Amino acid sequence: MKRNFIGEHLKDRCQIKKYGITLLLFFITALTMAQRPAQGPVSLEQYTPEKLGYNLVWEDHFNGTRLDTTKWRVRGVGPRAIAHISEDAVKVEDGYLKLFALKQDDKLLGSAVGTQGLYMPKYGYYECRAKLQKSQGIWAAFWLQSTKISKGEDPAIFGAEIDVMEFFKKLGKDIVSHNVHWAYGPNQKTTRGMQSYLEGVSEGFHTFSLEWTSDKYVFYINGYKFYEVTQGISNIEQYMILSMEYPGNLEEIEKTQFPDVFEVDYVRVYQK
Repeated sequence: MKRNFIGEHLKDRCQIKKYGITLLLFFITALTMAQRPAQGPVSLEQYTPEKLGYNLVWEDHFNGTRLDTTKWRVRGVGPRAIAHISEDAVKVEDGYLKLFALKQDDKLLGSAVGTQGLYMPKYGYYECRAKLQKSQGIWAAFWLQSTKISKGEDPAIFGAEIDVMEFFKKLGKDIVSHNVHWAYGPNQKTTRGMQSYLEGVSEGFHTFSLEWTSDKYVFYINGYKFYEVTQGISNIEQYMILSMEYPGNLEEIEKTQFPDVFEVDYVRVYQK
């Protein structure tokens, strides 16, 4: 796997200075977008689920020529934001799940797959290896969702939306976002967007991971720990989603180049 990690750049003082200046620029940009400023990993230690005491319990490497419907279903076919979720935008080929953003005549097509009703674990270490989309406007996402999130405000009982990874290229080509939302409705709550800076993350394949326990969420990229969160903790079973998302207005996709694609090599779930 391509290794282009911050740890390899921090060995040189000039690179440290460059890294600091880059994060300062991202900090200014984040303030204008009401986002948390971007940060690098909290340490140079590289974690694996095995090192953390987890064992592999579920996986999909997307071999073959079609989606494994014992593990995934195309999710939410129909209107979503300014687009239309379509099975035509979901492909399995060359060992990858490919989630497309397409323009067909005057129709915008998006894509999403989920494990709802098929595989809905509680806690564990969740990981996907993926290559992110190239364009602004649309965004790739790997997230966990609850079937009860709009039925009450206590995340321990009703669950949460856990955004393991979202890639909004307008924030910068080296920034990945994480978030947690709960209590869907008039009193919806959020941790606010957490931005991780990792040089080269928009090129090639990288791993995006979540450790979810009864009292915390920990977000990783390429095994590096970026954030630990103790808000909005779900204590119920949830399902996984991979999606190519669209914004709510056409102006935001003016720089989008169609077709674009979010490619997923594998998804794995580990538990203790």
